[in-house]
This record gives sequence, structure tokens and C-alpha cells, in this order.
Amino acid sequence: MSKKKEEMERQEKMQMEISRLHLPRGIQCFGIIEQRLGGSRMRVKCLDGKTRICRIPGRLTRKLWVRDNDIVVVEPWEYGGDEKGDII
Repeated sequence: MSKKKEEMERQEKMQMEISRLHLPRGIQCFGIIEQRLGGSRMRVKCLDGKTRICRIPGRLTRKLWVRDNDIVVVEPWEYGGDEKGDII
């Protein structure tokens, strides 16, 4: 019975993690963090094939903790959207 309980706990944890997932909307896209550059900036390889220098906005600096190879949602800037963006 302990194996069943462990398996149920694992399934519950997986369901909890999936419920916190934010999906991209509009012009947003997924990206993978390649390198942290400092000053809340990082190099992100986006799924649209472009590499952008992205920053974490001030309202999220203390709430959002990211590392290399994390998957994030990127919102390209209106001006210079191919080169820069924000991490949502």
C-alpha cells in the first residue's frame, strides 16, 4: 500500500505543477534561457528561431527566479522585437 500512496503523491505533485503553467498569448512565445548576463538580463533562445536579450521587469524581480535552461514565456518589445524582450 505504501507504493500506491507514493504514486498518488507523485501524481498530485505533477498536477499542482501543471496548474501553475502560463501559456503564451498574442505575440508572446516560449524560450529557453541560454545565459544569464547580470542585471536581471539574460540571453534567451525563442521558439520562433530568434535569440533575444530579455530582462525581468521590475515588478517581477523578487518573485521570479530563473536559471540556465529554464523554459520561460517571452514578450518581444514593440520596437526592436527581434533583439529584445521581457520575461513574463
